[in-house]
Amino acid sequence: MSSTRTFIAAGSIAIMAAAVPAQAREPFTDDVASRTQALALLETLNADLLSHPSATLTLERWCGDHALAGEAKILARRVKGQDKALPDEARQTLGIGPDEPVRYRRVQLACGDHVLSEADNWYVPSRLTPEMNQILDSTDQPFGKVVQALHFRRQTISADLLWTPLPKGWEMDTPLPVAHKGALAIPHEVLRHQAVLFTEGNQPFSLVVETYTSEVLAFGRR
Repeated sequence: MSSTRTFIAAGSIAIMAAAVPAQAREPFTDDVASRTQALALLETLNADLLSHPSATLTLERWCGDHALAGEAKILARRVKGQDKALPDEARQTLGIGPDEPVRYRRVQLACGDHVLSEADNWYVPSRLTPEMNQILDSTDQPFGKVVQALHFRRQTISADLLWTPLPKGWEMDTPLPVAHKGALAIPHEVLRHQAVLFTEGNQPFSLVVETYTSEVLAFGRR
C-alpha cells in the first residue's frame, strides 16, 4: 500500500470514529479527500440506521447533528396515487394469508427543505390499533412515530450502498479517481435498506423499503 493510500485509510477511520462536527460545511469537492469524507459519512449513517429500530428518529438525530435545518424535525410528506403491489413472497415474510388486507404508504421524510429518504411501506392494519390506522390514513405523520407504542424492533433484510465515492479496493492498489475542480457529483439515491418491523410480541406487521438520498450529505445548504 502506498503512503498516500495509508494516509487516506487512516483519515477515513479517524473521521468515522470522531463523527462529523455539527457545524455546516461547504459542499463536497471532486477530490480524494472529499470522497473519503463522503464515504465515511455514508458508512456512519448506515451503521446508525442498522443499530436503531426507527429510521425516522435516526434521521431526526442526523439532521440535528449536521445542522441540515433550523429545527431538527422530520416531517413525512405523503406521496399519493403511486400505489405499489406487495413484493413477491412478502406475505410469507409478514406471516399473513392470501386474503389478509395490506395497506401501502409512500412518504418522503424531510428535514427542513431536504428530502432525506423516500420510503415504501406495506403494513398489516389488523396488527395496529384503530387509532394508529386512523392517524396513518388521515395524516402525514411518520410511520415510525405513529407505531412507537408497539415497542417494535427492526430486522434488516438488506442494506446496500447505491453509490460508492471511492472504487472497490481503493485502500489497496485500485487506482484512485482523478481530482477535478468543482463540486462532487452525487447521485440522487445513495443508500437503500429493506427491513421488517416486529411488534413487542415478535409479530411482523410492516415491510419497508427506504431509499436515502444525496440530501443526507447536504451540509451547509439550508
